[in-house]
Amino acid sequence: MTQPYKTPVSALILIHTPDLQVLLLERADKAGYWQSVTGSIEGNETPVEAAIREVKEETGLDALAYDFQDWQASNVYEIYPHWRHRYAPGVIENTEHLFGLCLPSVLPVTLAPDEHTRYEWVDWRDAAKKVFSWTNVDALKKLGERHHLVL
Repeated sequence: MTQPYKTPVSALILIHTPDLQVLLLERADKAGYWQSVTGSIEGNETPVEAAIREVKEETGLDALAYDFQDWQASNVYEIYPHWRHRYAPGVIENTEHLFGLCLPSVLPVTLAPDEHTRYEWVDWRDAAKKVFSWTNVDALKKLGERHHLVL
C-alpha cells in the first residue's frame, strides 16, 4: 500500500569530486530550479537508506561503490507552499539530513526523467549561486569547510 502523504524527513546528498566539482540536477517540475540529489524517506527507511536509494534512483550511481559519508548534520526548513499538498494537512516543515558522496572524477549519470531534465557538474562555489534552497547552500558551505575552504 502506498503512503498517502510524504514523510517530512528527507536526505540531501552532495555528490562531488575531490577537486570539488559538484553534481547539480534541474527539477522536471520547476524549470530553472537546480539542486543536489534529495528525497524523502519511504516507509520505515532510515535517512541513510533513503540517501542510498535516492542516489540510485536519481543518478543511476551506487553510493556504496564510492566514498559515501553521513555528515551527521541536518536542517529543518519550511516546505515551499507549492509542494505542501504532498504532505499531511498541517505539515509545513521538513527535516533534511545531509550526506556527501565523493566520486573519483566527474562521471556521467542517468537521470530519472520524471524528476530531473538535465544535470551539470560545476565548481562548488558556482553551485552555491545556482541552487534554489538555502539548505543546499548550507551543504555546499559544509563541503568547503571539510576542505578548509570558505564559501
